[in-house]
Order: sequence, then structure tokens, then C-alpha cells
Amino acid sequence: MSEDETKVPLPDLEGDEVQVQDSGSLAPSQPDSVHRGAQDLEALFDVPVQVSAVLGRARMDVGELLKLGPGAVLELDRKVGEAIDIYVNNRLVARGEVVLVEDKLGVTMTEIIKSEKN
Repeated sequence: MSEDETKVPLPDLEGDEVQVQDSGSLAPSQPDSVHRGAQDLEALFDVPVQVSAVLGRARMDVGELLKLGPGAVLELDRKVGEAIDIYVNNRLVARGEVVLVEDKLGVTMTEIIKSEKN
């Protein structure tokens, strides 16, 4: 590899000159290599996943469940205004808030949950 192939021109943010910085072996061999990652993921775009937004949970006996009727209030383990959990394929991935969009309920993600791999 020649010396010219290892140098990448960088714009001078304070003037019109072009600076050259030695990038060593980190220089991409092809100009499209930066965008190749997103194109590689394109095969996954059609994979279906199950998304669940959990407002809260409740535990009760079957007898109590059978007594519920129209208008019954089921007490959940969350408080009003508390973030809801967003699951993808039964894995917690985010937390969010319930929003109303054109007379339909939706969820705005407010926090992405980083999974800890052991």
C-alpha cells in the first residue's frame, strides 16, 4: 500500500485548506465500507418479532378472576405516571410512556434497557 492510500483528507473547520491525517491501517479499502453494516442488516428487516407494552401486573386466584365483570377495576402493581415496560420477544428492551395518537393508544420509548450478558 502506498503512502497516499493511508492518508485521508479532512476538512479544515476554521479555513478553506484541506488537512491530511495519517490513518494507518484503519483506512477503509473501499469507500462504501462505512455503509456496508446497515446493508448487511437488511436481511433481518422482515423477521417478525412480538412487541408487548406492559402497563402493570396483578396476581389473583381463579375465583376472584371469575367474579370480575364489566366496569370492574383491577389494581396493578404500578402507580399512575410510572414508566411501562416494553418487551420484544419476552425480553425487556425499553421503558416508556403511554400516549394517545388519533384516538389510539401508543407508547413513546423514554429509556433503552441495556442487557447485561453474563
